[in-house]
Amino acid sequence: MLDLGRTFLQSVERAPLATAIVDGEQRLTYAQWAGKVGAVQRGLENLGLRAGDHLVSLLQNRMEAATLHWACQFAGIVMTPLNWRAKPEEIVHCLQDSGACVLVYEMVCAEAVDEAIKVQPATLVFVGKGDAAGTPYLACFAGDCGPLPKAHAQDLSLMLYTSGTTGAPKGVPRRQRAERVAALAHVAQNQYGYGERTLGVMPLYHTMGVRSLLTLALVDGCFVCMPRFDAAQALRSIAQESITHLYLVPTLYHDLLAHPAFANTDIASVRRLGFAGAPMHDALLLRLQKAFKPELFVNHYGSSEIYTFSINQDAVAKPGSAGRAGINTRLRVVALDGRSVNAPTVPMEEGQIIADLLSDEAFEGYHNRPDANIKSLREGWYFTGDTGYVDHDGDLFVTGRVDDMIISGGENISPVDIESVLSLHPAVDEVAVAGLKDERWGQRVVAFVKRKHSVSPEGLDQHCCTSDLVNFKRPREYVFVDEIPKSPVGKVLRRKLISGEYIPESRPAHPI
Repeated sequence: MLDLGRTFLQSVERAPLATAIVDGEQRLTYAQWAGKVGAVQRGLENLGLRAGDHLVSLLQNRMEAATLHWACQFAGIVMTPLNWRAKPEEIVHCLQDSGACVLVYEMVCAEAVDEAIKVQPATLVFVGKGDAAGTPYLACFAGDCGPLPKAHAQDLSLMLYTSGTTGAPKGVPRRQRAERVAALAHVAQNQYGYGERTLGVMPLYHTMGVRSLLTLALVDGCFVCMPRFDAAQALRSIAQESITHLYLVPTLYHDLLAHPAFANTDIASVRRLGFAGAPMHDALLLRLQKAFKPELFVNHYGSSEIYTFSINQDAVAKPGSAGRAGINTRLRVVALDGRSVNAPTVPMEEGQIIADLLSDEAFEGYHNRPDANIKSLREGWYFTGDTGYVDHDGDLFVTGRVDDMIISGGENISPVDIESVLSLHPAVDEVAVAGLKDERWGQRVVAFVKRKHSVSPEGLDQHCCTSDLVNFKRPREYVFVDEIPKSPVGKVLRRKLISGEYIPESRPAHPI
């Protein structure tokens, strides 16, 4: 199997003059970009990095981040990207856990990096202008140089860190062969053709961002960098760069549609939409279908550990469905207690979703975390921690996280079911549901609602009563908020709702 360095050279050889990457005013063809990648590869070796070493980065989606990623693939260095918003203690943990001795960062991260290296020293390289610790990026990686593929398909490609919502972030090491197969599957499952152009919005410390970067090289495509999401700039880029497909989390789609400039933006070039990272509520799904009229609308369900679990290539035909197992995957839904991989649920019975670890897209275990391996890797299967069910047609529905399941009066209640119903109310802009402690019920169902315009709790409750939502799932309280707390990649942070870390409207909570 080809390694990723040789994969990049395929595009250089096939389409040397095709535009490969755009970052503001900077535009490079594949031939030009190869020279920059080679210069970074040479510079990394001059810093003393060798195959198998980890390199930690804290960078936004900019040309330097994409170039650094490819240079590591040629050299066999393990790219270890962190959220550029990471706190000093998170940086320290990841430096120590990965054993990295080189850190590449940009000025927006300087304060956190300065604090971190007091605890865990590292060789620093900084990107951009300003007075920062370390060697400037341009000085380290000056001049053009042809890249040399020195890695093999079985070598490690990168290590992503999970969000660490229940403890220290876990490293997810992935080999080049798994990364390449995942990118090939992404091409097939999204029906990409040569010369695709994508908006590089999803961060390169997230599996969605990495997949977009690798996939575009497979099809001689163009990656349009966007350092941080801004709806107005995203809309301008879609029009100016003739973006052909979008691969975003639902939150970013919501923000695009909500922006005043959307109605006057030329979006005709966008032929395919894809989303992942979180469920998309029915109302947003239908609004996107009406606005873009895409040829293909894909719901992709997966994780850092196994890139693809399932694919629904017609998301609008069956809203909420994650479809069926991807081309490299086997899936099952087993009992919620997860005691056995051989105890599948019956249709419409909720359970925990598990995936076969023999998938070519799969990782092989967490880095330095035998405790996490014992919990999640059993009998050759990966226990995702996600809840869901298979309907009578054989299609998968993801209902939430095992940890997010609301248990009220002895009933298991999925927040996603309720959110989908409430999202269809015309006054609801965004909604998230969580279970708050209750002396009588154990947990009570509470809906946190960001409103488009005025609506009462009674109005929302009546909407639920006239829907197909069963009575015991109805929210018993509504909290109107200015914003729904989310992670940097758009996932709802239910723990903040439960702990009260949200911005309420001026009026108080409303019980029914």
